[in-house]
Amino acid sequence: MWPSKSTIIYNGSPRTAAGRTLLPHPMSVNGNSTQQEPEFDVLVVGAGFGGTYQLYKLREAGFSVKVFEAGSNMGGTWHWNCYPGARVDSDFSIYQLSIDELWKEWEWTERFPGRQELVDYFAYVDKKLDLKRDMSFHTRVTAAHFDTPTDRWVVSTQNGRTVRPRFLVLCTGFASKPLFPGYKGLDAFQGIIHHTAQWPQGGVDLAGKRVGVIGTGASGVQVIQETGPLAAHLTVFQRTPNLALPMFQHKLDGAMQTRMKSELYPILFRRREQTFAGFHFDVVRRSVFDLTPEERYLAFEDLWARGGFHYWLGAYQDIFTDEKANAEVYAFWRKKVLERLRDPEMQRKLAPETAPHPFGVKRPCLEQQYWEVYNQPNVELVDLQRNPILEVTPKGVMTQDGVEHELDVLVLATGFDAVTGSITDIDLRGIDGALIRDKWSKGLSTYLGLTSAGYPNMFFPYGPQGPTAFCNGPTCVEIQGDWIVDCIAYMREHKHTRIDPTQAAEDAWVARLNEIFSTGLWDRAKSWYTGANVPGKRVESLNFTGGLPLYIRLCRESAEGGYTGFAFSESGTDGRTECQ
Repeated sequence: MWPSKSTIIYNGSPRTAAGRTLLPHPMSVNGNSTQQEPEFDVLVVGAGFGGTYQLYKLREAGFSVKVFEAGSNMGGTWHWNCYPGARVDSDFSIYQLSIDELWKEWEWTERFPGRQELVDYFAYVDKKLDLKRDMSFHTRVTAAHFDTPTDRWVVSTQNGRTVRPRFLVLCTGFASKPLFPGYKGLDAFQGIIHHTAQWPQGGVDLAGKRVGVIGTGASGVQVIQETGPLAAHLTVFQRTPNLALPMFQHKLDGAMQTRMKSELYPILFRRREQTFAGFHFDVVRRSVFDLTPEERYLAFEDLWARGGFHYWLGAYQDIFTDEKANAEVYAFWRKKVLERLRDPEMQRKLAPETAPHPFGVKRPCLEQQYWEVYNQPNVELVDLQRNPILEVTPKGVMTQDGVEHELDVLVLATGFDAVTGSITDIDLRGIDGALIRDKWSKGLSTYLGLTSAGYPNMFFPYGPQGPTAFCNGPTCVEIQGDWIVDCIAYMREHKHTRIDPTQAAEDAWVARLNEIFSTGLWDRAKSWYTGANVPGKRVESLNFTGGLPLYIRLCRESAEGGYTGFAFSESGTDGRTECQ
């Protein structure tokens, strides 16, 4: 039964406006139940930006909500990723929730906040919004099966808890299932070994140690530039050079932030929905070759000087579709990098004359002193394309040339089974009992990048076939989160207990997504954008590459049409209402 609109729900217990509890809530502490738990409206899985925003908005709309989080605290990726140098790659002004009572009183210290500042921010969010009272930590969801007779999910956790929400919202993040390399002898290493995604919360002392880093993606670059200056010796094992961009980090002035809050913040938050990737800047709707060579050089110089992702997601739109335009952008990037590298061999490995892949079709990361690290005498770079790893030994890493690189610490910066991995890791079964991992192994298929046919009452913001990889995180979770809350409220108003995308709508979405994807150069790189980084995983588009404005319009059109592309039904009936 839906709660009445005048009733506010807290932690599964309806209260009056005066705060008087109407129903008991038989819950014990530490995420375990002492008796049969009551049914409630929504279970949110994950307490990062997505889960935090979803809880706040659903609770405001009068729904009973719980959040299950596998970790010990809020923060999502910022709880788990505590490796050296972890830092966000979005400007502070938009990498936050747009809820008025939050941004008006919070001040950032750096243009690109570090991990600890994000941890502090989540603690502040909880203090302001009182979210933890509806969260259970150390509660990893292992299975979720849809019960057709009652139109509810039956959700089980690793610690033995079972709940029956009407709706399941998976805010599990696109990068939360670590990918481990299959090297022989990985378990034999006698030193310290950690994946960056499972770094000890207390940290690891790397000073004066012989450190090896496998992988040069975002976490690899951050660990390398942080570790190089303090390690006795650093060995980097690189498969593909990272086409990293300058961060141009700087401290923030309090007076400047005060001015921004009074004038710019509301405008910046609205502007996010108008740009390709949900930032405060947008791609240039012109071709690189609309400019003279002189104009082009000066334009590239300006974008570079702005720092951050301006040279990527604020550049000319044809770099994603035209190889010649892309080559111009890469040539300028290479020139800038070569200026900071002294050794010709390092120049060859890190900024080769021929691009390893088109610029920008594999996510670049932001760096501060990455290239300078390779000028240090204590830093060695192993090119795995020419000299692959044979095995991990008790003492270190053996490469094909017969050299054993002896190490005290081995860092696995080997990435994630991204976008789909955190969802397919759950024993998730829909109306026919089929595992979603089996369905998606034949070809990823969703509708609106939010739902999947045969899995009713389930949503997954910031996930498969949404704008995920090409959108600022908080922007994406707010846009999709608002859509989800509005949809559930619509169902309450119309007394629907089940919503399921039609197969026809899903097929049309996949066709449209693939058509847009095929116009770009995205498949020219072995990237987590397509799942190509995971051995045996189907290579396909995992994200919507049509830009945020188009994505918003398509979602809005469905909602304004009474949720076209979905079928509704009511518990206990066989009748289905389908919106074409």
